[in-house]
Amino acid sequence: METGNNGLSAAGLRRVREVLARHVESGKIPGLVALIGRGDETHVEAIGTMRHDGGAPMRRDTIFRMASTSKPVTIAAAMVLLDECRLRLDDPVDPWLPELADRRVLKRFDGPLDDTVPARRPITVRDVLTSTFGLGMDMTSLGTPIMDAVFERGLTPNLPEPMPEPDEWMRRLGELPLMHQPGERWQYQISSDLVGVLVSRVAGQSFEEFLRERVFEPLGMIDTGFHVPPGKIDRLPVLYAPDPGTGQFLVWDEAESGRWSEPPAFQGGGGGLVSTADDYHAYFRMLLNGGVHEGKRILSRPAVELMTTNRLTPGQQAARDAMARDNVHVSHGQGQHGGWGFGMAVRTYRGDYASVGQFGWDGGSGTATYADPAMRLTGILLTQVGASTPDSTRLIHDFWTTLYQAVDD
Repeated sequence: METGNNGLSAAGLRRVREVLARHVESGKIPGLVALIGRGDETHVEAIGTMRHDGGAPMRRDTIFRMASTSKPVTIAAAMVLLDECRLRLDDPVDPWLPELADRRVLKRFDGPLDDTVPARRPITVRDVLTSTFGLGMDMTSLGTPIMDAVFERGLTPNLPEPMPEPDEWMRRLGELPLMHQPGERWQYQISSDLVGVLVSRVAGQSFEEFLRERVFEPLGMIDTGFHVPPGKIDRLPVLYAPDPGTGQFLVWDEAESGRWSEPPAFQGGGGGLVSTADDYHAYFRMLLNGGVHEGKRILSRPAVELMTTNRLTPGQQAARDAMARDNVHVSHGQGQHGGWGFGMAVRTYRGDYASVGQFGWDGGSGTATYADPAMRLTGILLTQVGASTPDSTRLIHDFWTTLYQAVDD
């Protein structure tokens, strides 16, 4: 079998393309960009079109809404501050986030908002970076008073009303009790947005400015940010959220005049980035290289190791395990990784074709970005089909199943 210098077989790569093309030809995925990187070898496939009814073809430099695959990238800003001793993991966040001082905690996570006890201790930087500060999205707790309050206050993205500017967002967050004691349980999303506010206040500049100066520009990530400027808007496809019942393509966000066509009030670390396959490849390749990009150190090696290895205890991880095991109709099989580092999942057991130690995350807009240190492998798959149906997630699974088979050395 023919292989390149980095052990990716030609036949295996053809098989990857065939499987990706099959999903596009099914009519359920209008278009995609896939990137496979191993060592100094990079293979890119751009298949299909920008709209479900045709239009311009997908290109290597198509810009995508990265959704929750923003999390593994935006967390780098906090790691820079840890490297510089401007943040310490076990310091309370109160000096920078006074809205979160003197917390109250629900007696029961599904109880009334005024039935609380005092928090056992302050929230720490570590709690925020590991998504265990006590409040977050819990798909198994929808309809509880606290989840209703989170939605009503506009504390999460993807609602009809955009999130408010950071100080107002913090004020609203500070009005709510925690669901769990600080450090007790992993919860999704809100921590990742909170990281952005924390970084901004410590650094004394906007979250995007800090990311751009310390991460994006040094890595050459020229198309990554929190909105798409007018000169690039033609490279942003429509984002669809198909009807779960019929599969009909419903437009969730247009390109021009859409949610990413202007700078947002809130620069969301949990899901706000737009980017390209090549920009993300530069970032994940830097992580695989221990924090170095083209001879320039972006992050220390210990910082990268801290981000990309499991940080959760079995008790903290229980909620993620339950989501993966008991709610697969919601998660479409995602979450079966076994661990979580800072801003990303980490595989701690062999549950599918991926190696133990693989790290990265998926996005609800039909995106997936992972790197595998054992295989020296990066895979990035970007579509414009949201996870309202399982179609984009099934495509992501098939991408990884075939990609690992293409490694042949």
